[in-house]
Amino acid sequence: MARIDYPEIVGDLIGELKRLPGVGPRSAERIAIWLLQSERAKPLELAAALHNAETEIVNCEICGFFATKAGCPVCNDHRRDDLRICVVEQPAEVLPLERSGVFQGRYHCLGGKLSPLDNVTPDDLRISALLKRVSDNEFPVEVVLAVGADVEGEATASYLAQALQGQNCQVTRLAQGLPAGGGLEFADDLTLARAFEGRKNL
Repeated sequence: MARIDYPEIVGDLIGELKRLPGVGPRSAERIAIWLLQSERAKPLELAAALHNAETEIVNCEICGFFATKAGCPVCNDHRRDDLRICVVEQPAEVLPLERSGVFQGRYHCLGGKLSPLDNVTPDDLRISALLKRVSDNEFPVEVVLAVGADVEGEATASYLAQALQGQNCQVTRLAQGLPAGGGLEFADDLTLARAFEGRKNL
């Protein structure tokens, strides 16, 4: 006798959910069944929100943060300090810094970090855009390197420090507070504040 399984459509839903980071086969199955059977689930609203995010959200051409047709909330804020640029790996890493309130300047999202094993080279990151932002500025700029403290993050910071050498800028790096091998998304406000206060020249 043939074994009974979910209908193909449900299987496709489970398959898509399994592609999400941190969601294994069992979790994907539970989420799919919840979406289909729970009265609190609103799968069509979820689908609409995903569609809107896919079609409306882009990366800002200047800083790389999340933007819409109305523009970038960071670049549109004229109260920010134009002479300080904080460099992060991913757009989501801007938010913990903003919540901490320790930085009032501009941001630059690289879109990743150097990783030879994953074939991520300087050409794959927004490094040339950063160099242009610095060279186009009339006054000296402080570039704060807030990339991760793992091996790839350290390699990225070293590469950026060399690339910015001789430019119209001072390069600093987040110091104490961030654990080795850790990223910004796991740091609390106090840790971020101490890291900013302890940054040093490279």
